[in-house]
Amino acid sequence: MSLVLNRRTLLLGAAATLSGCDRLARNEQARELLFSAENFHKWAQRSLMARDAMAREFRPDQISPFFRPNGTANPNTPEYRALWRSGFADWRLKLSGLVGRPLSLSLAQLHSLPHREQITRHDCVEGWSAIGKWRGVPLSLVLDAARMSDKARYLVFKCADLMGDGRPYYESIDMVDAFHPQTILAFALNDEPLRVANGAPLRLRVERQLGYKHAKYLMEIEAVDTLSGIGGGKGGYWEDRANYDWYAGI
Repeated sequence: MSLVLNRRTLLLGAAATLSGCDRLARNEQARELLFSAENFHKWAQRSLMARDAMAREFRPDQISPFFRPNGTANPNTPEYRALWRSGFADWRLKLSGLVGRPLSLSLAQLHSLPHREQITRHDCVEGWSAIGKWRGVPLSLVLDAARMSDKARYLVFKCADLMGDGRPYYESIDMVDAFHPQTILAFALNDEPLRVANGAPLRLRVERQLGYKHAKYLMEIEAVDTLSGIGGGKGGYWEDRANYDWYAGI
């Protein structure tokens, strides 16, 4: 028998667990922090599920016939068009910030690293979903090569697409999701190189979160100890602009 946990069951279960925590309940500051919608959701999911719990993986015959693009379908900036025309030969993924060894990796170098394949479901905040087969480098391998500092708490993913207000798209995750085995830097979808609409040449797949967290058109990953000085300080473009949850676990 399988157990399906969604946001509602997580919240109800966590609420029952907390009912006996009288000392915590009497601490007003702790209650305010814990019971904010976002923090409570993250606490509930991480408390009731193992840190390395896997998102469901599917069979090849369950792959969707068409994988609809989410968010931007083409950055269409002069810089991106130049990279695309060269087959992304001049593209580099930079790793910066709180690392002992900053990196600048070509697409060929990423292709040469050990990779992982996974067939997972993409759930979009707009209400649609699609199942696809992703291939890419486990993010943990790249982070280990960059020698992450113990002070790093978050990874910020900087992207090539400019949004309607002219601001670049960005997202962030914490180290629990960064080192999760299903978190990969994907360069292929359904055994084909990523199309522009799906995030070429490289996108994040963080399978336990909603689609807007899966940053496309990656250009740089920065390791930081706080999100407060980045963008609007809430950890992502839509978090800043539309009050989306920073933690979008499913």
